[in-house]
Amino acid sequence: MANAAINRKNGQMDYFDKSNTTSLVVSRIVSYIFLAFVTVLSLFSFYLLIINATRSNAQLQAGFTLLPKEHFIDNLVTAWNDTSLFFLPQGMLNSFIVAALTCILTTYFSAMTAYGVCVYDFKGRNVVHKFIILVMMIPTQVSALGFVQLVNGLNLTNTYWPLVIPAIAAPATYFYMKQYIDSTLPLEIVEAARVDGSNEFRTYNFICMPILKPAIAVQMIFAFVASWNNFFTPALVLDKKDMWTLPIMLSIVRSRINSQAGDMGEVYMIILLSIVPVVIVYLFLSKFIIGGVTLGSVKG
Repeated sequence: MANAAINRKNGQMDYFDKSNTTSLVVSRIVSYIFLAFVTVLSLFSFYLLIINATRSNAQLQAGFTLLPKEHFIDNLVTAWNDTSLFFLPQGMLNSFIVAALTCILTTYFSAMTAYGVCVYDFKGRNVVHKFIILVMMIPTQVSALGFVQLVNGLNLTNTYWPLVIPAIAAPATYFYMKQYIDSTLPLEIVEAARVDGSNEFRTYNFICMPILKPAIAVQMIFAFVASWNNFFTPALVLDKKDMWTLPIMLSIVRSRINSQAGDMGEVYMIILLSIVPVVIVYLFLSKFIIGGVTLGSVKG
């Protein structure tokens, strides 16, 4: 009797184990199918962009296709030598200079502000935090007129300073970094560094920033993409063709399409070229995100 009961129990356990294993395999297969579908859906627009960059203006107007054509080099030469844009590589260089300076200044000083608010216990700390959050809710367009008047008054028109200097104060980056510091940075490390004689800047630059590396990499990616795609502010302060950034050049090429004088192949080629630096920056900074997450899991 006892052996029969044990056999029945073992049989039930084997049945439940097989059932759980089957359900786990099915759920994993469904998850992989869903992830594959989402991946294809996300990359499909990039695939179409590459395909359209290989087609001529007449082929693009003829309709939709999934197969590449033979006009990739023609569109590249047309975009590269378009005199109405002054010089496309110059526009890409201008955009890269502004975006690189912006992402460095935004991330460094916003992280420093968040670090100060989190680490130092001073009177009015909550007021400062709420004020920065309030500034984050004000749209850029609201202050555009006053910004242009200030730029003209300081004779900074057709310079990159109005695009770079305001990037030092980025409320959204500050908010993200503060949340990350609150959850990740142990204040005991800061106290230990002070006891060992480290000054405040050394503590921030060489002790705390390596701990914040994943969050800093994420914010640098966001800041670079936002500055690279920014059309509104450069259009307000840049009039010279040799100072134009890539979004201004792209808007000029797109505006010609409405008058039937534009080349859609050139437009798609410029869009494709504008994505390449963003992808390179993401691939370069993503290793710091993965490395920081891996380091955190090992320490945990």
